[in-house]
Amino acid sequence: MKTAAYVETLDREGTLLAAAAEAAGSDAEVPTCPGWRVRDLLRHTGMVHRWATAFVAEGHTGPRRTDDPPTLDGARLVSWFRDGHARLVDTLSGAAPGVRCWQFLPAPSPLAFWARRQAHETTVHRLDAESARGGEATGIGVDFAVDGIDELLCAFHARPKSAVRTEEPRTLRVRATDAPDAVWTVRLSAQPPVTVREAAGAADCELSGPAAQLYPALWNRRPFPEVTGDGSLAALWCERSAVTWS
Repeated sequence: MKTAAYVETLDREGTLLAAAAEAAGSDAEVPTCPGWRVRDLLRHTGMVHRWATAFVAEGHTGPRRTDDPPTLDGARLVSWFRDGHARLVDTLSGAAPGVRCWQFLPAPSPLAFWARRQAHETTVHRLDAESARGGEATGIGVDFAVDGIDELLCAFHARPKSAVRTEEPRTLRVRATDAPDAVWTVRLSAQPPVTVREAAGAADCELSGPAAQLYPALWNRRPFPEVTGDGSLAALWCERSAVTWS
């Protein structure tokens, strides 16, 4: 996907998130994030949006701490979220392609990284907001879902901090059944997972289903559509794959 497409997705997903949060009310529980209420979701995502904006807008070349989220609530909190989301969209839309700043996952450029990461960050949390609102969730395009799976498996869990590990080598396969070549082989061991975008060799367990269902499942927002083979590896993923804010 091109940077402009990520920014367009970010724009749409943030708008949907705010609308769902407003409809649910800030005190509503978020079923996909046990222990959170909508106010926690808005404060977190709004904080992340402002944090990301600062890197691109101010050119920070190293990691920096986030500001503390506000104590706002209700309509004022939704408005604060919308303001931060709009500034992030405007910043990414107007940034020079060669802007230099810090990034924490591989990408063709810092701008490409931040557009992609914030599009997926916001989409996952939009699903959270819609779970709090209730009713049918907004759909996710196949190509975008495949891209999000790729980011999670090949980038996030390639980092040393990934806790998805096994004492003995095991192989997990992830297959999107509605997209050509959307297959990942995840080699698990006592080291960080090593993932390749292909069906390489035999697998101990396979997680499969439509991309738009696998994507939130791998982010622990819904059950896996289908699990074949050793289900303990699917359980391991659910228990240890959380990407935490630190």
